[in-house]
Amino acid sequence: MVQRTVLPGGVRVVTEHVPGVRSASVGIWVGVGARDEGRTVAGAAHFLEHLLFKATPTRSALDIAQTMDSVGGELNAFTAKEHTCFYAHVLDDDLPLAVDLVSDVVLRGLCRSADVDVERQVVLEEISMRDDDPEDLVGDAFLGAVFGDHPIGRPVIGTVESIESMTRQQLHSFHVRRYTPERMVVAVAGNVEHEHTVELVRRAFGDRLRHDVTPAPRREGKLRLAQQPALSLTTRDSEQAHICLGVRAFGRHEGDHRWPLSVLNTAVGGGLSSRLFQRIREERGLAYSVYSSVDTFADTGAFSVYAGCQPENLGAVTELAREVLIDIAANGISDAECARAKGSLRGGLVLGLEDSGSRMNRIGRSELSYGNHRSISETLSRIDAVTTEQVGNVAAELLAGPLGVAVVGPYKRKKDLPKAVRALVG
Repeated sequence: MVQRTVLPGGVRVVTEHVPGVRSASVGIWVGVGARDEGRTVAGAAHFLEHLLFKATPTRSALDIAQTMDSVGGELNAFTAKEHTCFYAHVLDDDLPLAVDLVSDVVLRGLCRSADVDVERQVVLEEISMRDDDPEDLVGDAFLGAVFGDHPIGRPVIGTVESIESMTRQQLHSFHVRRYTPERMVVAVAGNVEHEHTVELVRRAFGDRLRHDVTPAPRREGKLRLAQQPALSLTTRDSEQAHICLGVRAFGRHEGDHRWPLSVLNTAVGGGLSSRLFQRIREERGLAYSVYSSVDTFADTGAFSVYAGCQPENLGAVTELAREVLIDIAANGISDAECARAKGSLRGGLVLGLEDSGSRMNRIGRSELSYGNHRSISETLSRIDAVTTEQVGNVAAELLAGPLGVAVVGPYKRKKDLPKAVRALVG
């Protein structure tokens, strides 16, 4: 059972007791991400995530690392388009330490000039690592092709230019202005007791729990962009060509589409029996990795297909992927495909919640994104209720939109791409 308390200042504490475990996972979720950045500070949320671990008023970076290592725990963070999460995974007896440590980092992390210079190089190394991974690179390029210059279309890690020019003052200002309690959710799962956890959070946040606070507005609505999806090419002297193609999709508050879209994604490219995997890999052997995926934001989203293949096969892979999408847009999926996809989603949901870390992620995201919590049984019922007709309706509406395409591979100019790729974008 998920329990929820709102403390003064607006910080929300949500907990889930997980029977039979001796661990506890703590996550502080901040409703701030790459979407909240201007172009001149692109990558600031991710840069700040790194920087806050360097020092607090009472702990050095070494102190933070040794404190967590001394109890055999895990401490980390990640930044996304619309949120940032700092988390720890520890034994249940060490929950007080974990809450105190993560809160100290998030609330009181120092943005020292010397640390900015050191961590700047680390972030630049991370950008280089992304650039060396064509699957990651084409994913970032795809969102840029679909959303253009909108912040959702920019890489979470920023660019070399923006990171090199970022100042300590810009990062400090981003922290002070954005990391406020009303934007925060403390999610804790495992062998935990709610009231005890609330008291730990109350102590850790201290004087940050003010009363004169206006709740942060929730992102909603429908994002409307003037520019149409485009074709992006990133030249790499690689052994494979990597392609990502897809369309703008629904936002997370368009509730009628959520589960039919999940079923559609699973049937199209979410498993070994999916259309894409069978047509491209099993029947033709044209790719090792091929799948579809969904990115969901507050007011928009993206549905995409990825494949990596030999450059000489890119045209054939593209044609097959497009044929699958056209067929499903026109004719939907079969009852058997729908049943298999729902079974896959059910199993993946339940098996993916076998540990306290997964449970913490689930309740933290739910609170930050929706402000409510469905039980596992309720969610399974929503999946079961999806019909083949609903999936077909979503496919017809979604896949009729203009395609965005990104390619990473050994092509110098767009006109060097196979005709099938260039034909995707009018």
